[in-house]
Amino acid sequence: MIEVIVEKCVGCGKCIKSCAYNAITITNKVAEINTDNCVLCGACVQDCPFDAIFIRKNSRSTINKEDYKGVWVYAEQREGELAPVVLELLGKGRELADQIEVPLSAVLLGYNVDNLTEDLIAHGADEVLYVNEPELETFTDHLYTQALVNLSEKHKPEIVLAGASVIGRSFIPRVAVSLHTGLTADCTGLEIDKESGDLLQTRPAFGGNIMATIVTPDHRPQLATVRHKVMTPLEKDSSRVGKVIIEKIDLNGKGDGSRLIESVKEETGLINVTEADFIISGGRGLKNPENFNLLHELAEKLDGAVAASRAAVDAGWISYNHQIGQTGKTVKPRIYIASGISGAIQHLAGMSSSDYIIAINKDPEAPIFKVADLGIVGDLFEILPLLNKKLG
Repeated sequence: MIEVIVEKCVGCGKCIKSCAYNAITITNKVAEINTDNCVLCGACVQDCPFDAIFIRKNSRSTINKEDYKGVWVYAEQREGELAPVVLELLGKGRELADQIEVPLSAVLLGYNVDNLTEDLIAHGADEVLYVNEPELETFTDHLYTQALVNLSEKHKPEIVLAGASVIGRSFIPRVAVSLHTGLTADCTGLEIDKESGDLLQTRPAFGGNIMATIVTPDHRPQLATVRHKVMTPLEKDSSRVGKVIIEKIDLNGKGDGSRLIESVKEETGLINVTEADFIISGGRGLKNPENFNLLHELAEKLDGAVAASRAAVDAGWISYNHQIGQTGKTVKPRIYIASGISGAIQHLAGMSSSDYIIAINKDPEAPIFKVADLGIVGDLFEILPLLNKKLG
């Protein structure tokens, strides 16, 4: 909170000039702050020549971290099918849970999706917390938030992981706010600090130019979202044994006035880049949108997908759902061909985990060659037609 020390304030008015939110007035030669307008930016604190204004920080949380045990993975599903990122999170969750010697739980929200519980256990979960309610048949963020918050307050997990999908990004931040805890989005690395036991959450920052490691030392649970194709799932083990716990939650009257009218699937006829084993990607070096036909021809012959750098998408040459990188999608194909892409760090953040990377670029100093397993220095307009011809 922000306060004015009456004994120090002389009503000089310098704080009024520094406030961009019209939150300060002078009454009887003393500054008064309208807390409804104040955003705690601190500009007035810095500009006050008499040190008469200060921001009092709230004391740290006094929660007992020993009350929080267990690693949770939110088992996202749509129409009775698990999102692929769930199996990847179970793989990482299993590793984290084993490190701190706690159980790994999958949280399944939906209606009549009992068939998914066996898969969750076979991919690493010790138990499945299953909320089977008609209100959860289709995703609505306020109801899913209520369900996950209710379970978290009841069982007190220390770590909750979710996919950085459209659904995850829609309601996991709401969960964090409701539980008064932090959230680290789009993590690329998750580890346990050996000394404190806190979760080390690593993610790209400043446009991918640095990697930041974030911790939540004073609040629980520790929430993190992870992009698809970043973590590696465990092999399915149908012999694994776990338990399914049916959780009852009263969701009646919990609505926010909104309702789902219709859900329409996008029909593109194209392979989803996040699921493809073979990807050929184009960048600014393609020069115009028509030249993406070279990529489509090659991708069709290899049953692969066409992707693009942000530069190509921003130029309007191809739609956003093809974009790879920090502000696009993260992929992990068996083979990734980058043609006419220089290799900015933002693009590398989305494809550097590929099993085998082939780079085609006229510039021998292009950064893409630093991560490539095979680099071809040459003109893509000569090389791609040769590849297409070779493949018949």
